[in-house]
Amino acid sequence: MRNQFRVVDFIVDFLRRQDVGHVFGVGGANIEDLYDAMEHAESGPLGVVAKHEFSAATMADGYHRASQRLPVIAATSGAGAMNLVPGIAELRASFVPALVLIGQPPTSLDGRGSFQETSGLAGSIDAERLFGEIAVHCVRVGDPESITAALPRALAAALDPAAPGPAVLLLPKDVQQAVLPAWDAPGPPELTPSELSSAAERERAVGLLLSAGERQGVVVIAGEAVARADARPQLARLVRALGARVAVAPDAKDVFDDRDPRHLGIAGVIGTADVQEALEQASAVVLAGTRLPQMAGAGLHDHLKGSPVVCIDPRPPFLEPHEDLVRLTGPLADEMTVLTEELMARNAPDETPGAGPAAGPAAGPGAAGPELRPRSAESAPPPPDPSPSGPLDMRTAATVVGAALPEGATVVSDAGNTGATVIHHVGVPVDGRFIVAMGMGGMGHSFGAGIGAAFATGRRTCVFAGDGAFFMHGMEVHTAVEHRLPVTFVIFNNNSHGMCHTREQLFFSGDYTYNLFRPARIGEGAAAMFPGLDAVTATTPDELRTALARAEATRSPSLICVEVDPTEMPPFRPFQQHAMAVGKSRPINQGVVPG
Repeated sequence: MRNQFRVVDFIVDFLRRQDVGHVFGVGGANIEDLYDAMEHAESGPLGVVAKHEFSAATMADGYHRASQRLPVIAATSGAGAMNLVPGIAELRASFVPALVLIGQPPTSLDGRGSFQETSGLAGSIDAERLFGEIAVHCVRVGDPESITAALPRALAAALDPAAPGPAVLLLPKDVQQAVLPAWDAPGPPELTPSELSSAAERERAVGLLLSAGERQGVVVIAGEAVARADARPQLARLVRALGARVAVAPDAKDVFDDRDPRHLGIAGVIGTADVQEALEQASAVVLAGTRLPQMAGAGLHDHLKGSPVVCIDPRPPFLEPHEDLVRLTGPLADEMTVLTEELMARNAPDETPGAGPAAGPAAGPGAAGPELRPRSAESAPPPPDPSPSGPLDMRTAATVVGAALPEGATVVSDAGNTGATVIHHVGVPVDGRFIVAMGMGGMGHSFGAGIGAAFATGRRTCVFAGDGAFFMHGMEVHTAVEHRLPVTFVIFNNNSHGMCHTREQLFFSGDYTYNLFRPARIGEGAAAMFPGLDAVTATTPDELRTALARAEATRSPSLICVEVDPTEMPPFRPFQQHAMAVGKSRPINQGVVPG
């Protein structure tokens, strides 16, 4: 225990008081004092060193999405700070709160051409201006005493209920090292509570929904904010009160039970024609925790211009205002609870003993709507059992892995062809989570996010990524090995940038490619690089099942490379529609979703 309390000691003590468990980052000269403070603190967060600052940010991302726990990121100045930019941008775009601590050169060197200077003086890059654009809050701490107010304010900005996101503090090295005089330990940040919408707006919403329920019924599109607010139970009760069916945004796959007969599938460009048809035929649409961005609402925005829409979200939707658009802008869970109570007061709920969200139709406003069918979602009808010794494609591999996932597991997928396949063909494990970053959609996000999720939950995490993503940020496997985390990395290796190659073939002449590469032996390479890592290549369903069983039997990380065909069409509706429209002739296999 030190006799003097430095600024970095104050920061670590503050993080301890907020129950912060981990700080994800990469060290360097201008942030090393923070790591020293973590090491010498009697208790406090564990410093986790990533291989790259982008992955440190994605670790924080997965950490929060899997558990709602507060993540903290630490990085040094110069390139270390710049490497955070795409990760912080994803946090901002996906409304994920995080506290970001970035070291800076000593203030005495500002404007003097110091190494890695970003003071904004003498023509240097202005880090405060840069991060102020991509974070919800950014402050440069110019003197030691300022930290006692700046740190709680930054945390409050990150946790703002209306618009959470990353909050950045720029910490010059001399400020970090300075000894603080007497100070009072700050308490939890004071958050301004959001108010519920007016009774008049809620009455309008109830009226629209009751009227719609008497016709074709209501469909709910549930988004990522349901997970962020931990409002899954409130969503389930609202759906039952409405007698509604549910489609989920691509990055919100785990917010509604995909085994429930009311579950339609994925909305938007990754969704199926059946889901799109159900949304278009609905008499009213409820947007619960989504603004309906392009990936979730492509093809719907024009259709909804004149349709009754109730948006339950503090953020404005990406829809043109119209007479039948009602916004409920208070806290998501509270708004859904109050709306459910008012709907149930108008329509007596089903009192059958044991009835629950998955128990079938309720006597709500949507009960007169379309008959509930077994979900025509992305994975129905189920694929035939693959031959144990037959070849693997992405759909078959995803189905095999999904069937082997234990209860409570977290699924983390990269975007692109891999993400489209996994979103469709891997279900959410019971009591598990499903994470995919759709804000910036950066390749390689899943490696750090999966590691962060494993730190947060301590449970088995399964990461799905393509070989392109692996070559960008797959060396974070080393972090999982160092900490013996229960992460299974499944790499779909098609020796290409798969989605880019698909686009070349579909939208251009198809007689050239920049996106097919020489073969790489990822499984064998990882096994040689990381002694003790169970890394293999699976070429058949049986080999894949054996590798998965071996991984599940340990608490250690593993890597399974699955060789797949770069011509496999992902279940991405715009690709398939275009291929049919122009009569493109290219191999299309089981990865295609009809319609």
